[in-house]
Amino acid sequence: MRDFHHPGRSTVFSQNGMCATSHPLAAKVAVQMLEAGGNAVDAAIAAAVLLGLCEPQMTGIGGDCFVLLKPADSEDVIALNGSGRAPAGLDAADLRAAGHATMPVYDAQAVTIPGAIDAFCRLAKDHGKLGLKAALAPAIYYAEAGVPVGPRTSFDWKEAETTPKGAGAKHYLLDGKAPAPGQIFRAPHQAEVLRRIAMDGRDAFYEGEIAEDMVASLQAVGGAHSLDDFAKTACEYTQPISGSYKGIELVEHPPNGQGATAILMNNMLAQRDIAAMDPFGSQRAHVEAEIAKLAYDARNRFLADPDHTARLEHMLSQDTAKRLVDLIDMNRAMENPGTVSEQVHKETVYLTVVDKDRMAVSLIYSIFHSFGSGIASEKFGILFQNRGAGFTLEESHANEAKGGKRPMHTIIPGMLKKNGKVVMPFGVMGGAYQPNGHARFLSNIVDFNMHPQEAIDAPRSFSDAGDMKVERGYSDQVRQELVDMGHKVSIPETPIGGAQAIFIDEENGILHGASDPRKDGCALGY
Repeated sequence: MRDFHHPGRSTVFSQNGMCATSHPLAAKVAVQMLEAGGNAVDAAIAAAVLLGLCEPQMTGIGGDCFVLLKPADSEDVIALNGSGRAPAGLDAADLRAAGHATMPVYDAQAVTIPGAIDAFCRLAKDHGKLGLKAALAPAIYYAEAGVPVGPRTSFDWKEAETTPKGAGAKHYLLDGKAPAPGQIFRAPHQAEVLRRIAMDGRDAFYEGEIAEDMVASLQAVGGAHSLDDFAKTACEYTQPISGSYKGIELVEHPPNGQGATAILMNNMLAQRDIAAMDPFGSQRAHVEAEIAKLAYDARNRFLADPDHTARLEHMLSQDTAKRLVDLIDMNRAMENPGTVSEQVHKETVYLTVVDKDRMAVSLIYSIFHSFGSGIASEKFGILFQNRGAGFTLEESHANEAKGGKRPMHTIIPGMLKKNGKVVMPFGVMGGAYQPNGHARFLSNIVDFNMHPQEAIDAPRSFSDAGDMKVERGYSDQVRQELVDMGHKVSIPETPIGGAQAIFIDEENGILHGASDPRKDGCALGY
């Protein structure tokens, strides 16, 4: 239990259904959907699509999603990959010939076909209860009526104010500026898009006038996208992967998601006595940083489109974890994990819903960087993700940019199982941080017996591209000790990531909702 003398956030309890997400309005709509007789899938779709209006710099219908689903009558977890592919005309060789050493980020070349809408339509048909019209109705209403911009959302909007260009600026800035907290943001053109999807399903988005608007807008800024690319878009059910950490099973998406990275980190953490360390001390932060460096180096080498990933079993192997962790100096930071590991071999929303029948949904939905590519379609204002920036231009690499391929993805929903039963859908936002976030969240719970809300509230650190970001929740003494170990330490301008979780307390018949104070959102139940 938290110390009530200090600012904090209480766990939310409910007996029936619950949603935890990064915006209160989305959580409210999800609970209303459950109260109206919908299930967790209906509620998750309603909340997710609405988040594209509440936090448009984070997500939207021009993006991708990944879903983990536990049906009400089973403990088997279903994975749905709603990530889109590169247009057929994309080729790394052409980009190299044009002088690019890495994928351009804010460019039509980085725009992959949006996959989320196809996934939402499939999810509603296969597992929903009330239908797509009901699930999209709240977002249609708020797209026209408007949504008051939240404090954290306004902060992030301002940080990326110069990213939307052309139609992007027209549709996502108010008089050329980011909205202040409390200002109303409306997207009436998106309301029309959602109305057509509600009536005619995924074909309304991927074919006809809406698709023509998207293709024409992308081609106008140099994209190789075609109507055929959009028409062919299709989500896929896949087999989840998992790994055990001290008796708790972590369930993740297989590639092209980076869930294997979190499992590798947990396998490495299990080789060290983390529970004996100060949870907020420099030793734990150092070990976690070094493990992350090696695990992310493995990710960058091996993870790609599932048709091109050949070393997944190597990443999940306990032997790989043991060999990698032996490379870590417990008192000194490594400078180049790539060189060391040769011996052995960004913006997002997350929500979770559990209903009265204990169907559980873990859903993550993103346009990648803040405001994605910054490019929006001219007529309907559909903001395009820049997931293609997740490709590499390295020749013959598994993740080399090529038409029809899915790029390596950062977004990963998670679920925890104990004794074969799902006990917690959860997720951690924050781009590259997400596998590290999954590993830390699980370690907080298992090694330090934290409640999910406490585990989410706890300070975070992350060694990212040579810069060890250490939140202000750590002491100055810890930061200095990390510097003395050789880390380049900084305090990030914004907190690291955000998280949501729902613990299914089967013994007492209660749901425990936890939501990250780093965001505007909350957990709500009924």
